[in-house]
Amino acid sequence: MLANVATRLQAAGAWNLAILPADGEGWLTRELVGTGVAIEYFRLDRPVSGKLARWLVATLRRHQITVAHSHEFTMAVYGSWAARRARMGHVITMHGSRYYAHRLRRRLALRLAVASSAWLVAVSQTLASHLSRDLWIRHSRIRTIPNGVALAAVERSSLRDELGLRPGHRLMLAVGNLYPVKGHGYLLDAFGILARRFPQLHLAIAGRGELESALRARAEELGLGCRFHLLGLRSDIANILAAADLFVQPSVSEGLPLALLEAMMVRRPIVASAVGEIPIALADGAAGLLVKAADPPALAAAVARLLTNVHEADQLAEAAGRRAAAEYALPTMVERYAALYAGEPRAEHDAHP
Repeated sequence: MLANVATRLQAAGAWNLAILPADGEGWLTRELVGTGVAIEYFRLDRPVSGKLARWLVATLRRHQITVAHSHEFTMAVYGSWAARRARMGHVITMHGSRYYAHRLRRRLALRLAVASSAWLVAVSQTLASHLSRDLWIRHSRIRTIPNGVALAAVERSSLRDELGLRPGHRLMLAVGNLYPVKGHGYLLDAFGILARRFPQLHLAIAGRGELESALRARAEELGLGCRFHLLGLRSDIANILAAADLFVQPSVSEGLPLALLEAMMVRRPIVASAVGEIPIALADGAAGLLVKAADPPALAAAVARLLTNVHEADQLAEAAGRRAAAEYALPTMVERYAALYAGEPRAEHDAHP
């Protein structure tokens, strides 16, 4: 999202600076190469770092930034303080789970950051409600701006050749970091239920994270090692989606996942957990099948339903594509953020997509 917004605004004539973690994988840097967006790298040497706070202030001043936009808890706290010291506007976007709510001091720190910022943005109505309750702030203090995507369909994917899939093989795909909240363990257990009934079925997951070894071990335990593929961090999302017969979002907690919207945009049949904003995105099941989170048998049953009913799968995929184009297009999201940057006054109620 950061790359998309910065790139679009840069092309429209606004100057942009991206402040990225120095010890990251480099994906964002690669996405921004050639766009004209300037890049600086920060290092967080300790949880509470006066050095980082001072560096942020100096960097914002040196680049003569007008509005700073921070994403998620850590940078929301540091960014709000730095923007205030540098005398500029500040916007916070929170994207997903309520990890910030587990400790009182985090809730207080985020509440203070919001108090010194022009806007707090949530990517979903569900998350906006949680933020209002968790931080003891009025709902009118929060703006809901759904994530937006722009993804052109790929006619022929290279992924099937990469994985050695043959004609007749079916592929279900998930995209997301390999963390417990993404529910990939439940998806793998569902695959175990499906494996004997669908001997040509494969599962691929694009992402990286702490559960890689555990997922590989579980796949071997289930006898699925040769049909289970971890793709790592991928930037060619359109390419890998084009290879999939089915997209699965098995999360146990979510805001509004970009990967789901990307799958909708390129018209993939979808099975997803009914958490966060996902039921709204999928029109309460009219644009994809919804299942209870953390329930491998329910997940397996929904996948089997779409694998055996091609007509229903195609209908859901078309409905998903239409809904994504109407509600979750990237230009719409960028326009909404641009309005906030320009000083759009607060409404007395949430803005809905």
